[in-house]
Amino acid sequence: MERKKKAGVTSLTDREQEILQLIWNGMKNREIGIRLKISVKTVEAHRANMMKKLRVSNAAQLLKAGIEEGFIRVRRA
Repeated sequence: MERKKKAGVTSLTDREQEILQLIWNGMKNREIGIRLKISVKTVEAHRANMMKKLRVSNAAQLLKAGIEEGFIRVRRA
């Protein structure tokens, strides 16, 4: 489900949120592609789009922004 835009809050598509969650779970682009039956290039494109939307430049910042914006569900033990 796409998030509604609030003051300064970015929207991610359902697929982007799914991929972001898989990145959080430690999967590599190749593994994500296999799991979702899409090419690695498509995974890379989604990742690049998310990084642009969230205005970050690396994976660590992407995950941090994903948590802060509520896109990543963090499971507590």
